[in-house]
Amino acid sequence: MKDAKSFEIKKQLVMEAYKRVKANQGAAGIDDVSILDFEQKLRDNLYKIWNRMSSGCYLPDPVKLVEIPKTGGGKRPLGIPTVEDRVAQMVVVMTIEPEIEPHFHEDSYAYRKNKSAHDALAKAKDRSYLFHWVVDLDIKGFFDNIDHNLLIKALEKHVKCKWAMLYIKRWLTVPYQLADGTQVQRTKGVPQGSVIGPILANLFLHYVFDEWMKRNHSNISFERYADDTIVHCVSLKQAEFIQKMIKQRLADCKLELNETKTKIVYCKKNHREIEYDIIQFDFLGYTFRPRRSIDLHGEVFLNFSPAISKTARTKIWATIRDWNHHYWNQLTLEEIADKINPIIQGWINYYGKYNIKVLKDILQRINMKLSRWIRNKFKGFRKHKTQAIHRLGDIALAKPDLFAHWSWGVKPTASLRNRKKLAVG
Repeated sequence: MKDAKSFEIKKQLVMEAYKRVKANQGAAGIDDVSILDFEQKLRDNLYKIWNRMSSGCYLPDPVKLVEIPKTGGGKRPLGIPTVEDRVAQMVVVMTIEPEIEPHFHEDSYAYRKNKSAHDALAKAKDRSYLFHWVVDLDIKGFFDNIDHNLLIKALEKHVKCKWAMLYIKRWLTVPYQLADGTQVQRTKGVPQGSVIGPILANLFLHYVFDEWMKRNHSNISFERYADDTIVHCVSLKQAEFIQKMIKQRLADCKLELNETKTKIVYCKKNHREIEYDIIQFDFLGYTFRPRRSIDLHGEVFLNFSPAISKTARTKIWATIRDWNHHYWNQLTLEEIADKINPIIQGWINYYGKYNIKVLKDILQRINMKLSRWIRNKFKGFRKHKTQAIHRLGDIALAKPDLFAHWSWGVKPTASLRNRKKLAVG
């Protein structure tokens, strides 16, 4: 006779949840058990998760707290659950997502099937052309300040599964654990880095912002990707008004608008000449600002368009700089390509959407790094930078698809400052 379970959870659901967690990878939690370690006794580990969740006795471990540097300075807390907890959270996400997803606003783009950051950027680009003003919003410490009572109230509107609600409430209050073993109790917030966090954060802002805008300011358009939000306005007066209203709305929901980072932006284009200090904003790794463009008739005009942001450029440069050319000396060019092509292709796929020349200029630094490999690998090139670049150009001519940026058209050139193309270009 089978043991009676408090909740009916299919074993196949736990297996599917594990596959998704494995695909996302991620670091080990406080138990130091990695994905690879977890797989050593996969069947037993998954059975244990299923058994405990089905019995109602599943209790999550504390969340490992690490701090990662923020782009603008300071540190961002990142919570890393154990692999076991990540699988259990994915079981719940897969259970509640079909109940919640259909209710989300059409201009909410994060963590959703058939929605992407590129979709949000495309809509922002179109609307920045139509509307002259943008409110670039920044919520202070959003993930860390989500009110649990308000979040549970939102969940109860959609989630009818009792065991899903039971475990969500446990995850919300599980403590952080520091490197020295000290535990920090939590009464608000959703850990960034958790599997359950994205859908909870999205649902919270759905009611705090999206539905509120739809109900009270339906004439004003916006794009929201998690807590990264821009609002489009027809005038400075309207922008000032809606910023004030949003500030009050966030305060009512126990959130705070970061007024030092929130700003009103004038989308400057040719047809209007208004003097305003702030004429650019960053959104999802792109900077929107006035740029000189050429129309179909060859006429130069001022366009308001996106290109990779300075912050994103700096991160790419740092990544390229940190590639260890001394280690590369032991590798063939083909082995180097295998290691870095997925990274380069990721940059091209994401940042190559708009104004590709800016990204192509950045990716030339990879060629400079590769030319250093030639100089270190072959004694005859060590004191001859230009010849090393020419040699790399010969290789690019013979194997144009060896590196992702070569096949995208970023061929080796004599220097970053001199854009004269080699004969092989």
